Amino acid sequence: MNKLEKLFNKISAYDKEVLTTVIKELKLNPFIFGVKKVVGSDFYKYRKGNLRIIFHIESKEAIIDNVRLRNEKTYKNFG
Repeated sequence: MNKLEKLFNKISAYDKEVLTTVIKELKLNPFIFGVKKVVGSDFYKYRKGNLRIIFHIESKEAIIDNVRLRNEKTYKNFG
């Protein structure tokens, strides 16, 4: 079981629905309102509630690198 599957099992049904909707939106347009660049890196972040989606962009398409629950270590090792 990978990290995304573990997270998906941990979060509520509402958060699961929100997460799938946000990922679909990012795939269509990686520069939706609220997307910010992670300082000192080529990664971008998007927050929705307690969820953090970290991604990079290749050929104008968002490639999801990680989805995490917010804590003090969320953005470490992305610089």
